Amino acid sequence: MVQDNMQRILIAMTGASGSLYGIRLIETLIEASKLDIHLTISGSGLRVMIEELGVHPELSPFDPHSFLNIPEEQSSRIHYHPAQDPGAGPASGTFLHRGMVVCPCSMKTLGEISNGIAGNLITRSADVTIKEQRKLVLVPRETPFSAIHLENMLRLSRSGAVILPANPGFYHKPESIDDLIKFIVQKILDLFGIETPDPVRWG
Repeated sequence: MVQDNMQRILIAMTGASGSLYGIRLIETLIEASKLDIHLTISGSGLRVMIEELGVHPELSPFDPHSFLNIPEEQSSRIHYHPAQDPGAGPASGTFLHRGMVVCPCSMKTLGEISNGIAGNLITRSADVTIKEQRKLVLVPRETPFSAIHLENMLRLSRSGAVILPANPGFYHKPESIDDLIKFIVQKILDLFGIETPDPVRWG
């Protein structure tokens, strides 16, 4: 049973620009892994998704096909939890999972996690992930970084979190925005030992 429960991963999308990173991450996880995805989207994350992509996710009741391109038979692998639900499973350390990714991660969310402010399900889940010494990957999409941002990132890195800014490389000669998105998604999933389709590798 423990082994089955570890076939979960937590994904949170917050109010930084770059919601397409989070969407592609979920779609790639569905394609490349057997993990069940427990998803939370903040109110600001939802607004950014609507503004940037023109999609209107249906969250109540949850319909993954309103914003994700995944096979119908895979939709049951995505479990949605409202950000304001403090009683959801990921709020507890007894909810076993492989790790958590906040993608994209706003500076507000990053700052709250860094300072132990667990005011919603996203920050509480991240706080639990740190205390249980599971993998936490934060994908900030901000520029430039202030000294406050950098100090928060350093504190989190020292606490075991991985800071993976959405800064795609160009050595793979990208020809589209999707190529740039794929680069970051691959970097995230590499941290969990998940091989993506047609990975970009150096050399």
